[in-house]
Amino acid sequence: MAEISKKIINEVDSCVDDCLEGIVACNPGLKLLEGHRVVIRADVGELRAAGKVCLISGGGSGHEPAHAGYVGKGMLTAAVAGAVFSSPPPDSILAAIRAAGKDNPGGILLIVKNYTGDKLNFGIASERAKTEGILVEMIVVGEDCALTTQDKTAGRRGLCGTVLIHKIAGAMAEANKSLMEILRVTRFAVANMGTIGLSLSPCSLPGFGPTFNLAADEMELGLGIHGEAGVRRMKLTSAKEIVRIMFDHMTDVNTGTHLELKTGDQVCLVVNNLGGTSMLELNIVAKEAVNYLENLGVQVDRMYCGVFMTSLDMSGVSLTLLHLDSLLKKYLDATSSAFAWMKPMLGNDMMERITPDKLPAIEYNINQLEDMEGDTIDPELAKIIYEALHRMCTDLIDAESRLNYLDTEAGDGDCGTTHKRGAESILEQLGPAESPGLPVSCPHDLILKLAKIVEQSMGGSSGALYSLFLSASAPALRMNDWLTAFQQGIAAMSRYGGAEQGDRTMLDALFAAHSSMVKCVATCLPFDQSLESIIKETEAAAQATEKMRAQAGRASYVSVDRLNHPDPGAVAVSIWIKSIAEVLKQHKLSASFQAAIVE
Repeated sequence: MAEISKKIINEVDSCVDDCLEGIVACNPGLKLLEGHRVVIRADVGELRAAGKVCLISGGGSGHEPAHAGYVGKGMLTAAVAGAVFSSPPPDSILAAIRAAGKDNPGGILLIVKNYTGDKLNFGIASERAKTEGILVEMIVVGEDCALTTQDKTAGRRGLCGTVLIHKIAGAMAEANKSLMEILRVTRFAVANMGTIGLSLSPCSLPGFGPTFNLAADEMELGLGIHGEAGVRRMKLTSAKEIVRIMFDHMTDVNTGTHLELKTGDQVCLVVNNLGGTSMLELNIVAKEAVNYLENLGVQVDRMYCGVFMTSLDMSGVSLTLLHLDSLLKKYLDATSSAFAWMKPMLGNDMMERITPDKLPAIEYNINQLEDMEGDTIDPELAKIIYEALHRMCTDLIDAESRLNYLDTEAGDGDCGTTHKRGAESILEQLGPAESPGLPVSCPHDLILKLAKIVEQSMGGSSGALYSLFLSASAPALRMNDWLTAFQQGIAAMSRYGGAEQGDRTMLDALFAAHSSMVKCVATCLPFDQSLESIIKETEAAAQATEKMRAQAGRASYVSVDRLNHPDPGAVAVSIWIKSIAEVLKQHKLSASFQAAIVE
């Protein structure tokens, strides 16, 4: 027995009514017609009195936001809902016709998808309404390009293109066009429109399991919106290839249901989410679809991407193309209050859709901003900074396995690898000592360069935190004020990262290093002894995190019982602090150089 899919509902039998009540609760400009599953404009009486053509559509539920989502000014007057994937009954359709068409000289246009049940039930209601003296016409939308022949009893299915007919007809009705004029234009639109769908997974009805099966590496081309079988099942491939397959099938002249497409054509493109597709995927498909068409020399004058007509929770997309002329563009552009109609964002005074060029990014160029450059330092000290930076990176690379091991308790075991990526990127740009690729003679510029490198190479929170630390340190280094720079970097990490001293993070080691520096300066401790003190206190602080309760970072989500080793970020800090200090100890620095570093 197939497993029943999970749904957030009350009861299977009440899910459609509950859905409709939710829609009108969110949109008080809509009402439910008492005793029927009909969503109708609250101002329907005004429309009748004005003699405007009223538009009614509908079908089985499960295609939300279609069709109730398109009830509003400039689109539908009413939408009739059936049970999930079942045509609405004639009585409810007739009730909607009466509510909009009684004593309305403008008449009613029924917009019906080409499914047998819909045509029969809307047809029954239409004929009954005519006997009551109501002017009614019906347009059947069947734009599916999946079928390979037109010699089918049911013919082409009505899919997402139906929404475009709602929009065009609605704009015309709002502009007081006659029923026959609306019928003529919408028939023209249907004849010049095509849709093709593709699914990655089946849909599942409330109270039931999946409607069909697809293997994990399969996709199916040409499904209907009720899960009807497609025309071809194939292996999953890239978004670019999927779009090509869909358009190639839609325009294949060897099929009886193809849509002609040639260079110079002007089209409207709809990229539709069939229900279970993430917006990330949908926008990728949109990008590939417009690229395909523009490379073909087709002008995409109007483009819509979103959730228009679904098949419950089916993972998949459909692509709709409509050949455009100036009249159809005008009607697509007309305003509508229907809550589900998605209008693209256009720039100021923009009337035509074009694929925009990329806006050049504004880059911070140190070499062009001379007033922002820091002071250069003595070449001797620059060589020491080069050596310290090189040693720091080498030691962090060597510590990869150790830091990864420590990170397995609270993270995903990549702390060492993350630091290694940053260190390798710095070494790559640092280059040889004879001609450094980084500005080691200007600490301010160097720090900003390093901030950019670690941000791009390390990634994640570690890269961001180190970039913050370095960026915030830069202003003080214009005056070569190292101690203030260190303090400002720590403050920025704490301010934006949310951690404080004692929270079991890398900040514990940084706080200890800074505190030791301040103490050494205050007590006038000899330079070598100061360096030893800084190393000792930083390592002790990193080791002490082993006994702390994590209050910030990823470790804060881990049980205290599982944290039996020091924080890997704090240990990493103790490693590079020691690396720098060891290099400084090897050099006999003058008093002025010592002051520049410690004070």
